[in-house]
Amino acid sequence: MMKMMIHRAVCHKETAVPVVKLIMLSLVLLVLLLGLQFLPGAVALVSTCRSSCGNIAIKYPFGVDDGCGAPQFRHMLNCSTELFFLTPSGNYKVESIDYDKQTMVVYDPAMSTCSILQPHHDFKMTDIQSAIIPPTSDTVFALLNCSIDSPVLNHYSYLCFNFSGHSCDELYGACNAFRVFHFLTNSSPPCCFTGYDTVKFMSMNILDCTHYTTVVNTDGLRGIAPLDWVYGIKLTYTLPEAGCQRCAQSGGTCGFDTETEGRLCLCSASSNSTRQCGTHIPK
Repeated sequence: MMKMMIHRAVCHKETAVPVVKLIMLSLVLLVLLLGLQFLPGAVALVSTCRSSCGNIAIKYPFGVDDGCGAPQFRHMLNCSTELFFLTPSGNYKVESIDYDKQTMVVYDPAMSTCSILQPHHDFKMTDIQSAIIPPTSDTVFALLNCSIDSPVLNHYSYLCFNFSGHSCDELYGACNAFRVFHFLTNSSPPCCFTGYDTVKFMSMNILDCTHYTTVVNTDGLRGIAPLDWVYGIKLTYTLPEAGCQRCAQSGGTCGFDTETEGRLCLCSASSNSTRQCGTHIPK
């Protein structure tokens, strides 16, 4: 009887040891998981910052992953299979980014062009976008099929300007998509070549024009027919003064804290700095 009791006690002890270890391991994992929830956002955000989207390079000040790039440009780009610039009026496909000239060319798939007429809509940017990445001066907005009562043909006629010697008649005559406006009235309805500030402050309904299209690099389009124009919107931006070059030279990636938006130099999955990675900066 005594031997049987001793045997049971030994068996119980041997069984209890793994159970205790399992409980302790579970507690350790629980503590680690709870601790991760309270780590600073700077550590939580340090994931790989993608350096490209499709065939377009992603460099500072832009980023497609939250916490990458400059906080001023946060949530402006989205990368699916292609790169898109996000605005209140829609998502515009990014055609190119020139980091030397600090310009970005975007294209609205829903915009009318010389070859296709689409339902009209406004081009809207947020106040921040209008301030830090506005359309360039050589991006022209062509307001089409305007009413004779349009404000840009009356009180605000000074907002319309000569566009490299081109005229409304030429636009309506050369473009199959816009020729319908001529057929509807047996004449060329008014149009207006203008800049971004006009459509920024006045909607298409206020402008009393049914459609618009945008053309880039207009300084070099004198004598070029509308069929050969480059349709799109060129944006210009400035680099925030954030010491990014110093961070990049030390092997880091420029980013920011997703909670405070304070600048960071992202160094690895477990470390970061406000300026640079390590102590040596290559010259």
